[in-house]
Amino acid sequence: MTNRRGPQSKPTTRILIVDDHPIVREGMSALLAKEPDFEVCGEAEDVPSAIRLIDESRPNVVTVDISLENGSGIDLIRRIAKSDPSIRMVACSLHDERLYAERAMHAGALGYVNKHEATQTIVTAIRRILQGKVYLSDQISEQLAHRLIGGRGKEVQPVVESLSDRELDVFRMIGNGLTSAQIARELHLGVKTVDTYRSRIKQKLKLTNTAQLAREAAQWVLEQG
Repeated sequence: MTNRRGPQSKPTTRILIVDDHPIVREGMSALLAKEPDFEVCGEAEDVPSAIRLIDESRPNVVTVDISLENGSGIDLIRRIAKSDPSIRMVACSLHDERLYAERAMHAGALGYVNKHEATQTIVTAIRRILQGKVYLSDQISEQLAHRLIGGRGKEVQPVVESLSDRELDVFRMIGNGLTSAQIARELHLGVKTVDTYRSRIKQKLKLTNTAQLAREAAQWVLEQG
């Protein structure tokens, strides 16, 4: 999927798409391929294939799904930012932007796009970060501005925001019905470590038992769509 460039054309921006849903990858690839100065240089479904393709194809931009089937998009963003700071990244997710946008930015992304709006905004987001700017929705930009000046937003922030990135990963997987052993395999952790995260989550969310944790997590996942 290589763009032909004339002598007066702009340099091609090489883009790697990381998402565990084939239909999403195909749709985003087709959309980006319409841009004359964009080239989709690879598609990855998980963290290992993303790392391999980054080494092989040397992209300028990587779009990263926050919730990968066998790993954390936030961890991948952090890993890419550490290994090659020149790569610009846009996080994509169906999850609540209030919870994940700021986490993605702290990890090293320069933009955050909600998948519901990806077809309308992904090109804009990529062009923005290529200029060295940040891409966020107006709502999140206002929220972060309030925090920066020490004010408070109009909405009360959900208690779930108190969870660390890894705790939030575990909470989401509990809500999807995974056991501690399954979560451990997905996140490459020990079962005891996962159980420790469970205990921390219950403490932070003021839950007294495993049944309450499962209900709260399932309800949160349902609300996230």
